Amino acid sequence: MIKVNAMSQAKMIRMLLDGEYSCQDLAQETGLHYVTVQAYMRALHKEGAAYIARFEKDSRGRDAIKVYTLGEGVDAKRQKMTSAQRQAKCRQNQKIRELFSRGARRAVA
Repeated sequence: MIKVNAMSQAKMIRMLLDGEYSCQDLAQETGLHYVTVQAYMRALHKEGAAYIARFEKDSRGRDAIKVYTLGEGVDAKRQKMTSAQRQAKCRQNQKIRELFSRGARRAVA
């Protein structure tokens, strides 16, 4: 008797042998829950069977989404913004919000 979970794990390993995948991609393709895939990938990473090939940006532009591949390798480094870059981005976003709020007030008046 072959269990469904074992088949899903095998499919996940096959996919990782062929390329790089995020946990979200693996969960969608295998049908496993996202948290389950994360647990498997953490275990594989901890044992040195997988490494972080790169990071993808999340909705806020941060390097937060890990993209894994199988094998021994060095984990990719996250790109970090300096304090000055964070401040500049915050000021830019404040200006944009201010412009939109002025435009909304003009449209109402």
